[in-house]
Amino acid sequence: MVNQKDYLRIEKLKKKARRYSITEGIFASAKTSVGDNYISPFAIAINSSNSIVALLGSLHFLGSLSQIFSSRLIEKYSRKKIILNAVFIEALMWLPFIAIAFLFYHNIISEILPLLILLSFAFYTIVLNITPPAWFSWMGDITDEKKRGRWFSRRNLIIGFVAVVLGIFAAIFLDYFKKNNWTMWGFAILFSLALLFRLASLRIFRKQYEPKIKLEKGYYFSFWDFMKKAPTTNFGNFAIFRLVFSFTLAISSPLIAVYLLRNLDFSYTTYITIILSGTIMSLVFIGLWGRISDKYGNYAVLHLTTIFIPLVPILWILSSNPFYLIFVPSAMSGIFFAGFNLAERNFIYDNVSQQRRGLASSYYNMCWGIGISAGALLSAVLIKIIKTDFAEPIVLIFILGSIARMIAVFWWMPKLREIKKTAKFSKSRVIKDLILKQAKPTFIEDAHEIMSIKKYFTD
Repeated sequence: MVNQKDYLRIEKLKKKARRYSITEGIFASAKTSVGDNYISPFAIAINSSNSIVALLGSLHFLGSLSQIFSSRLIEKYSRKKIILNAVFIEALMWLPFIAIAFLFYHNIISEILPLLILLSFAFYTIVLNITPPAWFSWMGDITDEKKRGRWFSRRNLIIGFVAVVLGIFAAIFLDYFKKNNWTMWGFAILFSLALLFRLASLRIFRKQYEPKIKLEKGYYFSFWDFMKKAPTTNFGNFAIFRLVFSFTLAISSPLIAVYLLRNLDFSYTTYITIILSGTIMSLVFIGLWGRISDKYGNYAVLHLTTIFIPLVPILWILSSNPFYLIFVPSAMSGIFFAGFNLAERNFIYDNVSQQRRGLASSYYNMCWGIGISAGALLSAVLIKIIKTDFAEPIVLIFILGSIARMIAVFWWMPKLREIKKTAKFSKSRVIKDLILKQAKPTFIEDAHEIMSIKKYFTD
């Protein structure tokens, strides 16, 4: 039994840990903006085939396997120690990408560099995915269940704003280097910044409070046990849905960079502007999704968002006008994936006990990884074998991806249910109560959070 004094001390430490988490998220987002987001463009720049670019998406399966392994580490080591070691190695994994840029610039073994990117990204994916089970469990222990949706939406808002600003900077920077025939130098500098930003994340993780977790005997269950029982539980059905839905998402998503940079021949600035418009729209709506999640439940958000997400691939191919691509498919993707990603994380928290969060999230991500990898492999095969005169192969793949998403949503969403007590959900009530009545205050609060971003860089 915790006394009042200890309780207040722990709550104070948790509050400080949440602020540190937002600060760490800022640097993690910066790393993604100048690093992860440019892996596919980098592969295209060194003349990788469309199949190689699509195969990069299939490597998520390795990350999922890594999470199953790393989820057991919580039994022997503190979550903080796991993350500190993994993040340090992850930062160093940017060195091979920097080396590949220099090798291509000097025309050294350039013919095998696409394969080296594939290999380097495979190792990077494995290391990157050591942290999520421990991080997911850790965050669950420092957040308040009743306000979790709003806190994660605030965190996503802050780090999303950083992603937009740095993403635009990186694109303009890279285009400048490309015009001066220094493209590889541009990539090398961006990847070096990614390394430094991840080391900054490491420094912040060292300061963050970690509540103790006690794992009782018998808490563990294998992935195969989980899958056998999955159809009989709410969380299990959700994991199967995520596997199927991820498969359908990955049929077209790995080829968006190819479509914009090769088929439409856009500059890096135009490309990243189109991609980041989705991020901007996610920032505008993330506060509303957080309110809907807290008041009406996470299933309500999943239900609303999965109505529209299947339409996105078809919208990409209706017009090649950059303004259309910015304001229709990319913006729509940003709005609804913001809600979906927020709700899926909180749905796991609602359905899984505290001591099994790390384990369950690793199995859930395993399902996600299997789906993503299988979909990306299919995408790589289809882009290679489809030969038609009436339409470009990539257009047909986008149409197929959209149809597959619709089927997955229609079949699996009715199998899920909300388990926490919430207000009665209806589409009309959500629109009236949360969008028309509370949109303005939400946007004002969100703008205030962005304007006061500097407070997250101080103790």
